[in-house]
Amino acid sequence: MTEHIQFSPDKDALVLLDQRLLPTKVEWFDCKGTEDICFALKVMVVRGAPAIGVTAAYGCYLAARETQRAKDADWRAALDKRLTLIQNARPTAVNLAWAVREMRRVWQESGADSLDGLAGIWLARAKEIHLADIEMCKAMGRFGGELIDDGDTVMTHCNAGALATAGYGTALGVIRGAVDAGKKIQVIANETRPFLQGARLTAWELHRDGIPVRVACDNACALLMKRGLVQKVVVGADRIAANGDAVNKIGTFGVALLAKHFNIPFYVAAPVYTIDPDTPTGDAVPIEDRTSREVTHVGETQVVPDGVPVYNLAFDPTPAELIAGIVTERGVLRPPYGPAIKKLFA
Repeated sequence: MTEHIQFSPDKDALVLLDQRLLPTKVEWFDCKGTEDICFALKVMVVRGAPAIGVTAAYGCYLAARETQRAKDADWRAALDKRLTLIQNARPTAVNLAWAVREMRRVWQESGADSLDGLAGIWLARAKEIHLADIEMCKAMGRFGGELIDDGDTVMTHCNAGALATAGYGTALGVIRGAVDAGKKIQVIANETRPFLQGARLTAWELHRDGIPVRVACDNACALLMKRGLVQKVVVGADRIAANGDAVNKIGTFGVALLAKHFNIPFYVAAPVYTIDPDTPTGDAVPIEDRTSREVTHVGETQVVPDGVPVYNLAFDPTPAELIAGIVTERGVLRPPYGPAIKKLFA
């Protein structure tokens, strides 16, 4: 599945499958400039760290076209401002900042002295990043698929599938890798409150691909594990710190603690560029605090009394000591993660 992120030459726009509406509606959202890109990122038309990075890369191209249309006197300063808006659209996933920094690097190294020339260079680079992400996920699938045994039931939290990437997926890429290797496996998708990425998105894409999946309430994890219904846990990550702490959707830390208690291997799957060697631990990662409405309402139905405040922290850091392995496109990292990550970047 790769069609959820498309660049349309005819529209000169990035066309995104609107993930807010799944699984009951399939509608598309056109991004034609910086404001559209930032909106799509903030309200989660598109979400998932690698998909955010790919979207941001195309967003830089669209920012260049927008600056070209605006005919700003100092186009470099105007473009720089637009890139900063994109980079700051969401704080936690490192892939967003990586993509914008990558485009800045390409700008500097290209020596482009016109917006038209720079836009062409950036579009080509965005397409490279897009295709490379799919190949990285498939490589993760091959490495991670070896960790899954025939007959396993794998639990996952949030959506780290094709929808969260350019295609194939990170955590779900590991599951797809096992299936591609001929293994018969099943998946438990935690519903993942409050945005329900597991119930709405993971279940949608796995069911669509014919991979057996059941949705479980987030608070059923302990009982399912106690009854022996879970053999492996595989999740994605929005940022991995230099010591191996993995920041993923809120609730992941609790799932990892339960897996440790029941001696179930807990794996994280993410591309190398999700690892942030400049962030020492997961506690140093900024955690996004999202709108309270995502908690107080399910769709249009209010479930919390008026005037009652809520917490809506979107992510939590899982300590490295709870992680059995970090699956990357270069292989599986094993603890101790600090030296393994240093070696990887060396």
